[in-house]
This record gives sequence, C-alpha cells and structure tokens, in this order.
Amino acid sequence: MTERKRTPWVVGVSGASGTPYAAAVLRGLLAAGESVDLVVSRASRLTLLDETGIAFRDAHWRDDLTEWLARGADGKPGTFEPVTGDVRYWGAGDLAAGPSSGSYPVKGMLVVPASTACVAGVALGLSKDLLQRVASVTLKERRRLVVCVRETPLNGQTLKHLVTLDEAGAIVLPASPAFYAGATHIQDLVDFVAGRVLDAAGVPHRLYRRWEGELGSSRPPEASGG
Repeated sequence: MTERKRTPWVVGVSGASGTPYAAAVLRGLLAAGESVDLVVSRASRLTLLDETGIAFRDAHWRDDLTEWLARGADGKPGTFEPVTGDVRYWGAGDLAAGPSSGSYPVKGMLVVPASTACVAGVALGLSKDLLQRVASVTLKERRRLVVCVRETPLNGQTLKHLVTLDEAGAIVLPASPAFYAGATHIQDLVDFVAGRVLDAAGVPHRLYRRWEGELGSSRPPEASGG
C-alpha cells in the first residue's frame, strides 16, 4: 500500500435520502486536494440506486464513484467533470479495515447523509458495520466528527441520540439548505449544505455565497426591483 501525501478524511455515506449531498462533499474535498477514505453502507447503495440509477459495486467502485460524482443534483449525467484524486474505498462489512482502528491516521469523519438508524448506532456505540465503527473510533480518539442528519420530523428518541453525539464532541449538522445565498437551482441548495459540512471540517471551498451583512445582495435586479 503506497504512502499517502495527506492524512485523509473519512466520508461515510449512510442510507438516508440525500446522496447528492455526499457527492457534493466528495467533490469539494477532492477539489481542495484532500485525501478521502470512503465508506458506503449497504443501505445507502439502495438509496443511491433509487436516486441516481447507479449500482455501486465493490469490484468496480472507482468507475461507479466517477459516474456518481459527474452527476448533478437533478441526476443529469455529465454535469461535472470527472473527479480524480486520492480516494481509498473500504467495504461496509470490512471491520478489519484501516479506519476501524484508532492507530490509523485520519483527520476526522464526515457522515453525509446520516440516517436516524446511523445516528442511533453511533450514539449507542453499536458498531454494527464499518461506518458506525469508524464514527465511534473518531469520537474516542477525539477527532472531528460531522454528522449531517437528513430526516424530518425528528422524534424524541432521535433527538436524544443527537444530544448524546453533541455531548460526545460531534458536530450535529442538519441538512438544512438556506436561501440567502441566491439559490436558483437544486444544485445550489445541495452545495450550500455540502459547503456547511466542509466549513465544519475546516476545508476551504467556494460552494456557496457567504453572508456579508447586506440585505438583498443575492437577489437578481429584477427580483429586488432594480
């Protein structure tokens, strides 16, 4: 196994709806020159197939990942240029994978999207698959863990699990798009959430327009009466 130039981020993709969020985060990390260790849960493969038509396969993961990252949030192929970068893939059932140990060097972990089942598993320390195991290791090693939960409404038990994660040091980041950045397309809303995930990780990006304290600055002239 070749030595990597950068310590990687682990990106965990769980079975919640919102695979475009994961794609945008991955594109942002790779565009910033970051290394990535990718874990795609079994449940998320069904969601990915439903939302994009892509069957994510262990034996052909790089081809499938390239096809996935080239698609826009509307599912249109070829929206983005093929992304190349330092990506290492680990199967969700491989509990002997590198990131399952605290001695494996990573910067932290981004779970996007995070299902309520994933949230519960991490909060309770179940480690039923590699994604949950790596999240638990991230917490015990006091590394940065960003949990981009994608569910609504939230019941009381899930809220308790999210409080548990917050108290353990995780950053709980709901997939809540904002509109002040002048969104005109579904991709803009996806990129806002992905950008906030990268903000929480301290990774520079240009995915959305930041608030600068001027009301109406993001609206086109015809919308603002100009």
